Parts: sequence; C-alpha cells; structure tokens
Amino acid sequence: MTTNGSNRKWKECAGPELATSAITRRQLLQTGTVAFGGALAASPLLAAKPFQQGMTDPENPPQKEASSQTPVAAQRIHQSACRWCYSGLSLDDLCAAGAAMGLAGIDLLQPAEYAIPRRYGLVCTMGYADAGEITRGLNRVEHHAAIEAGLRRNLPLAQRAGVRRVITFAGLRDGISDEEGMRNTIAGLKRMKPLLEDHDIQLCLELLNSKVDHPGYMADHTAWGVAVVREVDSPLIRLLYDIYHMQIMEGDLITTIRGNIDCIGHFHTGGVPGRHELNRQQEVQWQGVMQAIAATSYSGYVAHEFIPLENPLASLRQAVTLCAV
Repeated sequence: MTTNGSNRKWKECAGPELATSAITRRQLLQTGTVAFGGALAASPLLAAKPFQQGMTDPENPPQKEASSQTPVAAQRIHQSACRWCYSGLSLDDLCAAGAAMGLAGIDLLQPAEYAIPRRYGLVCTMGYADAGEITRGLNRVEHHAAIEAGLRRNLPLAQRAGVRRVITFAGLRDGISDEEGMRNTIAGLKRMKPLLEDHDIQLCLELLNSKVDHPGYMADHTAWGVAVVREVDSPLIRLLYDIYHMQIMEGDLITTIRGNIDCIGHFHTGGVPGRHELNRQQEVQWQGVMQAIAATSYSGYVAHEFIPLENPLASLRQAVTLCAV
C-alpha cells in the first residue's frame, strides 16, 4: 500500500503486525469457488421512517415455511452468517441450519437470493446491489454512475424482498489522497440519497483493513468513515463496521464502537489473526465486544464472517453461543 502524510490523520493507533493466509471474498469470487451476495440489517435509525407498504419487517420476519425447529430465545444481539463463508453448503441448507441454531438471517446475498431466507423464517440481513466493489468504489467520481445504475436495478428487488441494507465500498487509494477520496465519496453518497429514500433502504460503507487483506483500500480507519457519514448526514448512510478488519488496523474496539455507534449500521465478525473461528486461538474478547454493542442503542445485526477451519456448522454454532449476550 502506498500511504501519504494526509492518511496519518485518520489513524488513531497502529494495529498489530500480522501475517495471514486468509481467503478474502474477492479471492473466492475470482476463483469461482463460491457464489455469494449482499448484505443488509435493521437499525433504530430507520424507526423514524416507517416500512413502506408490502415490505417485510426484518425485526418481525415471516413465519417459517420449511423449518419446524424453534430458534433460541430472543437475545440482545441479532446474529447472522455471511453466505460466502459456507461454499460447501447450499443456501437452503445454510438457512435451515441457521434457523435451527437461532440465527436471525443470512448475510451478503445476491439479488436472486434475497428472498430465500424467508422460507426458513429468516431475512437477508445485508445484500449486494452492484453498488461498487472493493477496488472500484465511491472515492472516484468516474465510478458513481455505475454505482447509481446498480442501485437503480437492485433496490426495487431488495425492497420487495424486505432487505433493508445493502453494501458499498470506498475503493482503493491508488494515487489519490484521503482528503480527495473523502470529498468524492461524500459527493457520491449524496448522489445516491434520493434512491435510498425512495426505497427506504440503508447503504452501508464497509471499513476494511489495508494492512493484511486489502492493500490500498481507503476506508481503512473508523475516523475516516465516520467523517464521511457525518458529512452526508442521512440515516440511510451508515458504516459496516467489520470487527476483524478494525482490530487489525486500530484495536480499541469497545471505545470506538461506543463513541461512533450512531454511524454504524451493521457489524461483521472474524477471528484475528486469520479470519477463522471465534475461539481462544485468536485475540478478540468477543463476549466483551458483544456486551458493549448490546449496551448501546444498536438493534441491527452482527453477521459472522469467518472462514471455518473445522466443521463449518459446529464452528458457526460455537460463534452464535459465544456472542449470545
């Protein structure tokens, strides 16, 4: 990654030096080993604007159509699982297993998959909507038209399926300063606001690490993302706070989450280092982080996004139990 002096103003602390062979979503797409999709969640920030007629309320999903098992008792943390991490399972099998272990939904689904979780009493907690890529995002004006076109195609589909959040990305620095990239990102998000308002759907800008997995990615610190969200000033523009990525870049998770929860629309998990199971072999104290999230006003979703090294469903069940606070 090429960094510049201006980038240092967004860095609140240096993360630990880590080496990992973790597979990324982008790598899996490039190798064709998994089909995955977008992601969406629910937040009190949307409470002021009611659901439009015909939409499915993710906080009150439809009755199960294909599973008779009762989920675990409602908890303060509403959990989900990212589709791409379970390439060995069909989406239907993942949904059935997730419903049985108490998940609220499935994360990162493509438009054609948006409605499938409803068969199992779940929701698509965040969806892809062709709203940019990790390498081609909002930080360059020349990408804005394509992002808008993707949202125009897919927001109506998301609305009909009851998907309340979709994902977007900042893009790579690749020679532009963080200040210029921020200006462009703010302009792009303001351009998308009318579309989001028309469909009552939230667009979440993902924070990723540029140290291990995504060299050169611009939205690699919370402060940069928060500055963007506050300037756009819309309840339909929020951050996807990936705990795995921000532990690598910043640490100080609980204080950062508490201080910026009004700008966060969604969470992802993943063990550090390696993005594997949430267990004692990694460094994040997950129950403490979940308790901190639960103590805020946040009522959206925490989606597990780790690559299982052991039995996938057993590892997912372990994470669900660990984060049930």
